[in-house]
Amino acid sequence: MSVKFEQEQVRMMAPAVPGGRDESTAHKIGEALTGGKQATGYLAAYLKQLQSNPLRTKMLTSGTLSALQELLASWLAHDKSKHGHYFSSRIPKMAAYGAFISAPMGHVLIGFLQWVFAGRTSLKAKILQILTSNLVIAPIQNTVYLSCMAVIAGARAWHQVRATVRAGFWPVMRVSWITSPLALAFAQKFLPEQTWVPFFNIVAFCIGTYINTHTKKKRLAALRKKHYGDGRSSSGRPDDRY
Repeated sequence: MSVKFEQEQVRMMAPAVPGGRDESTAHKIGEALTGGKQATGYLAAYLKQLQSNPLRTKMLTSGTLSALQELLASWLAHDKSKHGHYFSSRIPKMAAYGAFISAPMGHVLIGFLQWVFAGRTSLKAKILQILTSNLVIAPIQNTVYLSCMAVIAGARAWHQVRATVRAGFWPVMRVSWITSPLALAFAQKFLPEQTWVPFFNIVAFCIGTYINTHTKKKRLAALRKKHYGDGRSSSGRPDDRY
């Protein structure tokens, strides 16, 4: 029995790779993303573009993530268009917002923050950087974000935009004040500055998707309650038959 057990163990073991390299799937994916020791992966190529064409790269990244965020939030909230699918006119509008408003604004604001605190690595400087980010940069970004979301949602008068900003500012700021210090502290501790942009893009994508999904669910629930009780159509919106 011991011989049979040893034979089964040998069959279950992965074949040895010359040079002792780890050829697991996770290792291959990691090398494709980072390039391993050669630094030729997707992340290295992205960082190279970020250094040579910073604004263009940020615009393409932000536009793509903003559109994907809207599509993902619609799917999570079951918010289908009147045609019965998740692709709506908001997606290209969100892409335009990400590329032409969010990215240039973030490029200037984050660049300013890094310039002010360049070379300052003391604990006091790190705390001041976090406070500046949360008390100066975050309010500007969130105000612009809410204003643009109001326009994308159909607001055309100034009082409509202002009402949207006033209603959503503090809830969004609370989320920012919880997540931003943690993200910035993590970046300060573990990430080189050239990787801050993709890292904060990922963080913003996750937070934005959560907020967008939550907002869509609340809006759909309010529409059902106001007009159609709890009845809903297969599209996730109030039943259009009524």
